[in-house]
Amino acid sequence: MPDPKFAKPWHGIPREQIVWHPAVDSAACIGCGTCVTGCSRLVYRFDFEVKKAVVVDPLNCMVGCTTCANTCPTHALSFPSLDTVMALEALSDVHHAIEDELLAKRDVLAFQRLVPSPDRILQLEVTRIDRSGMNNLVVQLRPQGDDCLCQFIPGQYLELWLPQSDLLSRAYSIATAPREDGAVEVNLRRVQGGRFSAYAFEQMKVGDMLQGRGPLGVFTVTSATETPLLFVARGTGFAPIKAMIEQQLALTPRRDIVLFWGATDASDFYALDTVAAWLRADPNLKAVLVARTVPDGFTPPADLTIEVGTVYASIERSTLSFAGRDVYIAGPRKTTTLAIDALRKRGVEPRAIRVDSYGN
Repeated sequence: MPDPKFAKPWHGIPREQIVWHPAVDSAACIGCGTCVTGCSRLVYRFDFEVKKAVVVDPLNCMVGCTTCANTCPTHALSFPSLDTVMALEALSDVHHAIEDELLAKRDVLAFQRLVPSPDRILQLEVTRIDRSGMNNLVVQLRPQGDDCLCQFIPGQYLELWLPQSDLLSRAYSIATAPREDGAVEVNLRRVQGGRFSAYAFEQMKVGDMLQGRGPLGVFTVTSATETPLLFVARGTGFAPIKAMIEQQLALTPRRDIVLFWGATDASDFYALDTVAAWLRADPNLKAVLVARTVPDGFTPPADLTIEVGTVYASIERSTLSFAGRDVYIAGPRKTTTLAIDALRKRGVEPRAIRVDSYGN
C-alpha cells in the first residue's frame, strides 16, 4: 500500500492524478538490487525467486525523480517524459502552492547570508500602460531617485514584486534597448489565475510604484558583429527579442537579421507598428509572423503579412537560408523545443542556438 507521507498531494495536485513512476524491463533487469535498496520511498520490492526488481507502490515515487534509472547499470528502468512534470509546473495553481509553502516555511528554508546581497532594490513608477487586445499589456516603468536602468544588456530581465504583498517576485524580460531617461518596458501576458497578472490587468494604474530587482540574466547577443542572426519568438517571448533587435539595428544597421514570431491568435501580436517600421527602415531585416488563427477583419500594418500555422512549421518550410546564422529563441518550453528540432532539420548546429524558455 502507498505510504501516506509519500503519496500526499504534489503542490496541491492529488498524487493519484499524476502519472509518474518507474517501469521495469524484466528482460534487461539483472537483479542487482540497486534500485530496490537505493529508493528510500519503497517504490520497489525484490522478487528473490526470479531475482528481479518489481514496482509495488508507484504512488510513493517522488514526482520528477529518476535517480534509480540514472544508476541502473543495464538501463532497465524508464519513466514518463519530463514534459509531464514541466506541464504541471506551468500551472498557476502549482506555482502558487510552491510559493505559499516557501513563505509558510520561511524560518526553516531561508538562506542566511553572511554578507548582504549586492543587488539593490529598485523603485519603479508605472508611467504608461498600453493594452494590446484582451491578453497583453505593455507597461513602461521609470526608475526613481538615483536608480537607473541605462546600462543593462538587451535580453536581460527584471524581477517585480506585487505591491503591498509578501509574495515572491515575478520575472519579466525588458522589452526595450537602453534609453537615456532610464525608462524600460515590460510585456505582460494575462495568466489565468495568476496573482501578479490579476493585479496588472485589473488594478494597475499609471502612478503605481513597484519594487524591482535587476537587470538580471545572460540571454544576450554574444555573436560576432559579422555573423547573420535569426531570432525566434512566441507570444511575449518577443519581449527580449524586441530589445535585442532594437540594439542590433542601432549598432549594426546593415546586419543580416531574420525574425520569426508566432502567436496563438493574430490578435495576440503587439508592437506590430514597430516591426513594420523596422522593415521599412532596414532592407536587411526580414520578418515572418505566424498565427494559428487569424480572426475575420484583422488587418496588420502595411508591409506586414501574417501566415497561418505554427512558427516551427514555418521554419521548416521557409525558403530563407539559415546557414551560418546564430539563433536566439525565446518563448514557452514546448515552442522552443519544437523550434530547435525544426532548425536542426534545416542544418543549424546546436552550438549556434541560444534559448530563453519558460512555462509550457
